[in-house]
Amino acid sequence: MAKAASVDTVPVLVMTFADLFRHFQADPAKVRASKTRMIYDGLLWITSGVWGENRPLRSIDRLACRELLEVLRWLPSNPGKRFPSLNAVQAAKMAKKHGLTSTLSPGSINGYMAKLRALMTFAVNEGWIDRNPATGLSVVDPVRDKDKRLPFSPEQLRLIFNAPIYRGCADDGWRFATPGPNRPRRARFWIPLIALYSGMRLNEICQLDVADIRSVQGHDCFWITGGATQNSGDKRLKTASSERLIPIHPTLIAMGFMGFVSERSGSKKLFNELPRSKAGYYSDSYSKWFARFLAKAGATRPRTCFHSFRHCYRDALRNAGVAHEVAMALGGWAAASRESENVSAAYGRGHGVSRLAEAIARLEYECVDLRYLLPDLST
Repeated sequence: MAKAASVDTVPVLVMTFADLFRHFQADPAKVRASKTRMIYDGLLWITSGVWGENRPLRSIDRLACRELLEVLRWLPSNPGKRFPSLNAVQAAKMAKKHGLTSTLSPGSINGYMAKLRALMTFAVNEGWIDRNPATGLSVVDPVRDKDKRLPFSPEQLRLIFNAPIYRGCADDGWRFATPGPNRPRRARFWIPLIALYSGMRLNEICQLDVADIRSVQGHDCFWITGGATQNSGDKRLKTASSERLIPIHPTLIAMGFMGFVSERSGSKKLFNELPRSKAGYYSDSYSKWFARFLAKAGATRPRTCFHSFRHCYRDALRNAGVAHEVAMALGGWAAASRESENVSAAYGRGHGVSRLAEAIARLEYECVDLRYLLPDLST
């Protein structure tokens, strides 16, 4: 596709959707994560197949947006891998013809439509079009938000933490599910335990720097920040309220977590064995491994995944009688963000670190016995 001239030299009447896309991506007012840019790139590939590469921006009306939505409804997952020689329209027709069930989820479809609305809103704000033709277009997601993920059941937690990687395995590489004499304590061992006792999201754990483990007012804490602790600039947080301080649970400390941190003191990343993906996330490879781990452990169940640890954590805080606003602060849920704009200025979004540590210490899981992981009880 030929490179378009700058917007200053392209009359609005002949501006194409591709022109809009390039100027939107170059907008200095927005900083977008690598994964977000990949979604926009995917949208451009899809729209090029639906509308052509040089569709005039002002010709994209409501009907054109509905045409795009219909293609999205039938587009298979990973169309570039499944039908590498076909464009989006051709791939959607092929999927519809053969009745493929592995098509885009409602969430993915609505995600693409949201990105299209953002592009068109940008065009409206720049004065290139009069109104957004994609407003309100989406598909119904039959799975309600609160039903999308469940906490792990007591049975699942027992299966997870009695797997060979905790009880003894051949190694924590390809033979992680094979019983053996070794108990390596690296990323695959620590990350589920950290999630269970801190409620941190997977990428929040995987991207931790060693410097993010620090003592604050006498309490060892996880420092969750999107800022660079060592000029890294490689961290991603889901929301502004995700930035927070979490005292480390006494059980993790008793298991020897701080000793593990000391062992990694010469590294920048706490889990330096985890690669950073092309999308910019340290969690991508671990997420895929954890799905295999659940299957090997016999713990795979509908509507559960790594994020289920976060649901377990919220339930455990509730069962421990932790005040709602303190639980919100510890979990980095949005309600906590109103109390402070800067985590370094007010620990835990306005709650003293001692109060947070007291709340964390009350959290327990009676359904799973992890005492065998304590150094003085290990064999």
